[in-house]
Amino acid sequence: MNIYKCLNEITKYIDDNLEEDISYDVLAKYLGVNVYTMQRLFTMLAGLSVSEYIRKRRLSNAGFDLYEGNGKIIDIALKYRYDNATSFSRAFLKFHGIKPSLVNKETKLKNFPRIIFNEDIIQASELDYEVVTLNEMDLYGVGKKTNNMKIGEDAPLFFKETEAKYLDKYGAIKYGLITYDIEREESQKYYCMYDQPIKTFEHIKIPASKWLKFSIPSQNPKEIQEISHRFYEEFLPSTKYNLKELPELEYYHDNMTDFLVAIY
Repeated sequence: MNIYKCLNEITKYIDDNLEEDISYDVLAKYLGVNVYTMQRLFTMLAGLSVSEYIRKRRLSNAGFDLYEGNGKIIDIALKYRYDNATSFSRAFLKFHGIKPSLVNKETKLKNFPRIIFNEDIIQASELDYEVVTLNEMDLYGVGKKTNNMKIGEDAPLFFKETEAKYLDKYGAIKYGLITYDIEREESQKYYCMYDQPIKTFEHIKIPASKWLKFSIPSQNPKEIQEISHRFYEEFLPSTKYNLKELPELEYYHDNMTDFLVAIY
């Protein structure tokens, strides 16, 4: 399966249905995975969530319609699936920097084009893995809000700061944990976690599950990030695994890192 060809089919389907309710179930079928896995893949490879992509394409087209005088504001709002003119005007202002009521032939508007992926990208490198079953885990730690664009810098810095602060008291950090909110990427968080109860820390229970495990002979942040990128860009698109709505885990031990992703 060429993941980028499938993603192009998804963005074409979205463009063909901007004036309709867009079914995430249909989008997931293009990739042969469940909805959650489709959302994670799209976000990682496109750089923004499915909902954000749809929103930007609709507002881009709405700007063109207003510029060309193709209807009243309320009609265009309803056309692009907004419930009322107020919510549409608020979103339009945030995207274009101008109220829809002020759009005229002199207005400069934003254009957000359809994303078209390069289908010629080669995905042929090997990536060793295991499927393991882990019992329920109780983890305790502290987190930092981040997003897909910033996590590469945020996570190593936060890890370093947290370990320096708590090493003498609680020992080495055992786990890194990444939570995802597909619809609101700014809510994504990176945690430094311990497997011992610490009253002042946030408690996160990880249910028993099957996991894909990728062993990294290092705890170097760049090497961990490289495996994460390869997982989404090369490994996952070429398999039929469906992801569970659980955090990603990084288990630090013996100068190694186990990169763990929950699956069905």
